[in-house]
Parts: sequence; structure tokens; C-alpha cells
Amino acid sequence: MPYCPQCGSQVGAADQFCAKCGGRQPTPAAAATATPPGITARNAAVLCYIPWVGWVAAIVVLASERFRHDSRVRFHAFQGLYLFVAWLMVEWVISPLFWWDNWPLHRALPDALHLVILIAWIFMIIKASHDEPYRLPIIGELADRSVSEQRT
Repeated sequence: MPYCPQCGSQVGAADQFCAKCGGRQPTPAAAATATPPGITARNAAVLCYIPWVGWVAAIVVLASERFRHDSRVRFHAFQGLYLFVAWLMVEWVISPLFWWDNWPLHRALPDALHLVILIAWIFMIIKASHDEPYRLPIIGELADRSVSEQRT
């Protein structure tokens, strides 16, 4: 039985559209050569935003042949990587600047930045799971540039 190239659900051999996502199905000749899907593009995009470990999924997505020409998923992979880099910059650069003092307000800036990045991760998980495109300020522009450089 063939699978939908958009969402990965099973479709009938004569179906022109997927009953689940409404995606147009390939011709019967192309469907015969199609391989069963692994992870869908939507799920790959969501995995790139899992806090603290999404960078692994992002690297896998960027290295995989399956998503090489899917600029939407590659954008999410780059944006997820850049969010993780922002987390590391707060953790390794900004936080050590405040290590010398135990006064609670000195620790407030790194903690606030960590919270903002965590909220951005959760927000992007929701947006990616609904297939809604969203570009974060600054990081989204960097991800756009990275995807466009990969195309050339």
C-alpha cells in the first residue's frame, strides 16, 4: 500500500489526494517506486526545537539526504541550532561574568536570558507542530541566510 509523501499516512493506490492531509498524491508510476516514509517533515522540524537536545536532531536533518531540498525543514534545523548556540553563549559567556557575587540580582540577567530562550524553544515547538512559519528576531534572519547559502 502506498504512503502519502506529505504526512506519511497510508493512502489507497487509486487515491489522488490524501484523506488525512489533503496532499496531492503522485501518479501511480511514481507511487510504485516510492519508499515508505520515515519521519515526516513536520516532525523533523519539531524535533529541532527540543530544549537542550534538539541540536542533535538539527544536525541529523541538515546531514540527511531526505531533507536536502526541503528549505522549510532546513530553516527550522538552522533556527533550532542557533537557539542552542544562544543558550550556550548565555551559559558559557554571560553567566561566568556574574559568578563572583552571590547577590541574587546579579544572577537575574543570566536567569532571565535562559528563561527567554526556553520560552522561544517552547513557542517554536508549537509553531512547528502546527506547520506555521515563524522567524525569530535575529536568529530567524541568520537561519534564512544559512538556508539560502546552502541552495547555491
